[in-house]
Amino acid sequence: MPNVPSNAPLAPPARRQAVVLCGGLATRMYPRTLEMPKFLLPIAGRPFGHHLLARLAEAGYEEVVLCIGHLGDVIRTAIGDGATFGLGVVYADEGETRLGTAGAIRRALSHLGEAFLVTYGDSYLPFDYAAPLADLEAHPEARGTMSVYRNADRWDDSNCEIGGGRVLRYQKRKPGEARDPALDHIDYGAIALRREVIAALPEGPSDLAPVLTRLAAEGALRALVVTQRFYEIGSESGYQELEAHLGARAEVST
Repeated sequence: MPNVPSNAPLAPPARRQAVVLCGGLATRMYPRTLEMPKFLLPIAGRPFGHHLLARLAEAGYEEVVLCIGHLGDVIRTAIGDGATFGLGVVYADEGETRLGTAGAIRRALSHLGEAFLVTYGDSYLPFDYAAPLADLEAHPEARGTMSVYRNADRWDDSNCEIGGGRVLRYQKRKPGEARDPALDHIDYGAIALRREVIAALPEGPSDLAPVLTRLAAEGALRALVVTQRFYEIGSESGYQELEAHLGARAEVST
């Protein structure tokens, strides 16, 4: 091993980075989202994206990549460079061509660090957003860490079988398919990935689900179990639930 002078400068630590997928059409939320992206819908007196970016900053993230598309310029104008949130925000724009979840992240490849968190621009997760990335960093043999919740089909169809600290199987239920009791956990909406996973994908439209299915089958996807339910604004009922949840928290804090 070569000798390193004691006064040699240390390499700067990697910036903690999150990728937020917020480029969808949000048709289930029409008419609310006809002229306003879902990421900016008002929740408890603030745009939803403000709540999410504040949570990421509190968790120690320094940089956020916003994967935008439909009404993306509205998000650029509202969020800017992220300084208001104590973050550096950069953008990867898919335009009006739908690239899917994996395709949108692949479009952002030039911005990605060696490891990063992926979360959704319509999900609010009452947990430590730093935990999946910390888990992945602690397990160099893995290529991803998925946060999972024991859902038992309560909030949505469960899609994960877990065991031994790993996601053993990731499988979305097809319409009309019978429930598989082994799939009793659900993808919580925060996944840490290594850059190599995305770099291996071809450019163009693709979905993240087959990528996660493959990682699980290869034994390369860790499971981080969380205990609090998730919230989302991808549906009107979910929107109302999060409004009530954050509104109640605001009342308690005052």
